[in-house]
Amino acid sequence: MFNWSVLPDEELLKVRIKDFYLHIENSILEQRIQKLYSELKNKNVSFLPPCYLADEWLCPNKMPIIGIPFYLAHPRLIQLEQKMMLEVEGGNETWCMKLLRHETGHAINYAYKLYQKTRWRKLFGKFSEKYTFSSYTFFPYSRRYVLHLEDHYAQSHPDEDFAETFAVWLNPSSNWQKKYKGWPALKKLQYVDHLINSLCGTPPLITSNEKPWAASRMRSTLFDYYQRKRKLLGEDFSGFYDPALKKIFSTKPNQENCQKAFQFLSKNRKLTTYYISKWAGERKFDVDKLLRKLTMRSKAMNLYLHKGESETLCELIAFVSAVMNKIHHFEKQ
Repeated sequence: MFNWSVLPDEELLKVRIKDFYLHIENSILEQRIQKLYSELKNKNVSFLPPCYLADEWLCPNKMPIIGIPFYLAHPRLIQLEQKMMLEVEGGNETWCMKLLRHETGHAINYAYKLYQKTRWRKLFGKFSEKYTFSSYTFFPYSRRYVLHLEDHYAQSHPDEDFAETFAVWLNPSSNWQKKYKGWPALKKLQYVDHLINSLCGTPPLITSNEKPWAASRMRSTLFDYYQRKRKLLGEDFSGFYDPALKKIFSTKPNQENCQKAFQFLSKNRKLTTYYISKWAGERKFDVDKLLRKLTMRSKAMNLYLHKGESETLCELIAFVSAVMNKIHHFEKQ
């Protein structure tokens, strides 16, 4: 087996994912999964969901197993993920543990078919409810839901609400009894506490040896993988956006060490999202999603700053606000 970790990016992108022969064992993930299992044992949870390397974070529908992005199994692939996607989902321990606890909530739910219980449906809603990830409406100040992952993810679907509630309950540092005192969400946490304790020593009703979208079977190269991933995030869109991006930024650097547009956008994404959400009344989720697309597009177009940062930021905020307004206009038609 060749030492692919020393390959330059352009050569690394040519390698098929299955040919990396990645394993959780002896990687940073092994320690984090063991930490997860310790947390579960401390809560008297007897079922420890199996984990495997997949193409993304997932717990396949009604299958009590956890898929973890393959790139987290090796520092060289983490480095490439950061370069290609501008962030690494679950790249640090805190973020990784949050996601592991969340996916474990799904796995426990499926392993014991908790979603079929009457009390579960009363507190969280119908498991069969249709998913609307890209357009779900959330209420930022609602106390009916716990706060765990970004974008008020608990409000996206009953299954996610349970997974988020379970994750907060499982986290040994959440102090959920005190933090959620007086919140309607406390009833959900208390239910999870009672429910999981009642399952102590009970074997799961459902187990699975399947590993959907396993990295070990992925024949696509890293190049193809990132092409698909970027396309899903909107790198290939053009039309209205490209000319505007070229007005805000420039296709040529006007000085040595000129800042690249995608770096500027990445640095100011949260600030831009905050101001547009505050003054234009747009949902942070929608603004952030558009800014991520613009960041990917500006990187693909190799754009640069050619004005001061303050002036560029003002133009960017005005542009994104106009785009969001146009989106709403078409949605109403």
